[in-house]
Amino acid sequence: MKFIKLKEGTYELDVKGYVCPHPQIYTKKALTKVQPGEHLHVIFDNPSSGESIATMCDLTGDEIVAKQQEGGKFIWDIEKA
Repeated sequence: MKFIKLKEGTYELDVKGYVCPHPQIYTKKALTKVQPGEHLHVIFDNPSSGESIATMCDLTGDEIVAKQQEGGKFIWDIEKA
């Protein structure tokens, strides 16, 4: 798991190699470090993690503003509510 600041207002969380529920748990923790309006790019490779991350965002009000897939890797851009 790697959490880094890419630039002002944009962070990256790399949770490739982890299986549920860890990507969702790490995403939730990372979002507590991000301010409203800032973005978190989450990179994961477990397809079922997408469902739990999307459900979590629905419950918290955070918005998934972009989704990309490169091979077996998913990159989601989440804007903190």
